[in-house]
Amino acid sequence: MASNIKRVLPLYTVDAFTNKAFSGNPAAVCLLDHQDLDDDMKQKIASEMNLSDTAYVRLLNDGESSESASRFEIRWFTPTNEVPLCGHATLASAAILFHVVGNKSEKLTFQTKMRGDLFASRHGNLISLDFPLYDTEKQDGSVKPFKEVIQATVGNMAVQDLQYSAETKTFIIRLDDSITRDELESRNPDTTAMLNLDPQGQYFDDVILTLKGSRENTNQQSYDCLSRVFVSPLFGLPVEDPVTGSAHAVLASYWSKQLQKKTLYAHQASRRGGDLHLKVNDNGRVDIAGEAVVILKGQITV
Repeated sequence: MASNIKRVLPLYTVDAFTNKAFSGNPAAVCLLDHQDLDDDMKQKIASEMNLSDTAYVRLLNDGESSESASRFEIRWFTPTNEVPLCGHATLASAAILFHVVGNKSEKLTFQTKMRGDLFASRHGNLISLDFPLYDTEKQDGSVKPFKEVIQATVGNMAVQDLQYSAETKTFIIRLDDSITRDELESRNPDTTAMLNLDPQGQYFDDVILTLKGSRENTNQQSYDCLSRVFVSPLFGLPVEDPVTGSAHAVLASYWSKQLQKKTLYAHQASRRGGDLHLKVNDNGRVDIAGEAVVILKGQITV
């Protein structure tokens, strides 16, 4: 006879990389006990939540609770499939453990399925994520498929540099320093063409437009760089991602070299917008820090 026993699990929504509600990037966080959910159920919940990512955080060691543990498993699901890495949902998960559950650890370890261990620590109002740093290589914009993506994304806007991270399939289009923040924010890429150019996600998981920061183009904020991030249709997400922690593991590598700085202040200039504090370390990793706002606290019965 099939069991009718139901589980009631804590479920939250969090706006990440912001200190203002209804900005930044929203994520759902589901706290699991030692008993896991099967992947089909994880996918159903993520589809029901219908946010860019739902993170599942599971206890690993017997005898520990969400309040006492410092090591957890984390996985991320979009409304359509699992993804290998999600920065903003990791930040959201750490915010729930630190600020809602009351976990006393100064540093949390998140064991991932595909990207090794990730680490989150608190520093005042900021939560800092320790991510791998991904290098990029210069690209020739006259060859396929880069030429077509450039045209669909920026049209005739002046481009200063092109970079690609093969490990993360991230294509960076750096706009010329003469381009203003308003021009970056008002650019409307041909998203249909972008999707049709790489429908299977063979070349691009992310296409990033980025611009060097200045007093003039950052509304008197001292941002080192600005960006907008467009994601593969395979992730089942809106084409533009509001704020992307994982993309800044690539952007930090690029801009640190360009500006000869280890510490950077970045702004993702989507409609919702978000701020990220970046610190490039000598061990091939990067600290990506931001704030988070808890929007909703609830339970789900499965």
